[in-house]
Amino acid sequence: MKHLLRIDASMRTTNSRSRRLGDAVAERLKDMHGPYATTYRNLAEGVPFVDAPWIEANFTDPGARSQEQRAVLARSDALFSELKQADVLVLATPIYNFGVPAALKAWLDMVVRAKEAFRYTANGPEGLLVGKRAYLVVVSGGTESDSTVDFATPYLRHILSFIGITDVHVLGSALGGAEPEEADRSALAALDELLPDEAAER
Repeated sequence: MKHLLRIDASMRTTNSRSRRLGDAVAERLKDMHGPYATTYRNLAEGVPFVDAPWIEANFTDPGARSQEQRAVLARSDALFSELKQADVLVLATPIYNFGVPAALKAWLDMVVRAKEAFRYTANGPEGLLVGKRAYLVVVSGGTESDSTVDFATPYLRHILSFIGITDVHVLGSALGGAEPEEADRSALAALDELLPDEAAER
């Protein structure tokens, strides 16, 4: 059975459009492809920030890490393992002040680790998390996805590509004067257009 990692980055735990839309996307994928083993990660519950002890532990050779250093990296190791095991990533996020929420940036800092998520080679950086597909559900009040003031979507697409996840589909839902239901229906319609093509790949 394939593994789906479902991430919510909204700090709203109720009345969150990104959460509702992310749930709808995950359900549509299950309807099309069958059941997934699903891991759910709610970033509103808190994600540690990178600090000096984390950096020191991360850049210490794994075989030389102390018990304290292994404890420092334990949460990061767990988050990275969830991403590594996933075949499909559904990441739902709002846009805060034209960028990603702080908790989502913290999660990325926990999982984008040298020698595990990527490595440097003579030909430049190489992503190590290949063979995955990602769906980015990006919700905002008025910042259109990939517009000149959207610094969230291009960043997410780039950093996923950097670690090897190049099969990325963005489902944007910006109000821009539209009603929330209308904006969300438009995003789901884009997904429904994509799914038949995915089925043909199976």
